Amino acid sequence: MQNSHHILVVDDHRDIREPLTKYMKQQGFRVSSAVDAAQARELLQTNRFDLIVLDIMMPGEDGLSLCRHIQATSQIPVILLTAVSDEIDRILGLELGADDYVVKPFNPRELLARVKSVLRRSETMPTSSETTTPKRFRFDGWTLIFNTREVEHTDGRVVTLTTSEFQILLAMLERPNFALSRDQLLDLTKGRAAVVFDRTIDNHVSRLRQKLEVDPGEPKLLQTVWGRGYKIACEVIVE
Repeated sequence: MQNSHHILVVDDHRDIREPLTKYMKQQGFRVSSAVDAAQARELLQTNRFDLIVLDIMMPGEDGLSLCRHIQATSQIPVILLTAVSDEIDRILGLELGADDYVVKPFNPRELLARVKSVLRRSETMPTSSETTTPKRFRFDGWTLIFNTREVEHTDGRVVTLTTSEFQILLAMLERPNFALSRDQLLDLTKGRAAVVFDRTIDNHVSRLRQKLEVDPGEPKLLQTVWGRGYKIACEVIVE
């Protein structure tokens, strides 16, 4: 039966691109393919994709540059295809927001399993209650301001957040009193390779507590829900 998911395979090697496209179609997916980043960009303008399988090493614009563009302009999950020797590029790709990677040569069944896993994670993600981007969130005496990525308290304090802290806080503010797992926070903040980066979520939450909690050692605002993840435990007003 035809799968509703539409996958884009981007690889300049015909002996990889065509068999992989055929295999994924046999598994029920709708599949488009591109020989390079330029063709992929054209397809992205005229199609809606659910996931992109992207080779890092390509002539012209490489996969990392295209991955950066995809993450900046959409929320489409990306799985990188890398060579064994591409460890640095692989890490950089994950930091850019790629969801996972598969090392060449690979078993198509392994890639299929990773595709299904990434799609499953993205589909179970709780959606934001807001359909348009608000200007600010008010919570527990604080106000999160988008254009400066700062939080201001009613007592006059102003706290500057790092990009990761801002993204994690925003993800929780959009889903108040909902416990988000590390995987879900990684998905929402585009740092979705949980095997590599899951502990960094804990570090960012700890730093947010240092900045926002009255007593970081006994957090009341950014709470841990044991066995589930983290939640922001207060009323959130969206403006």
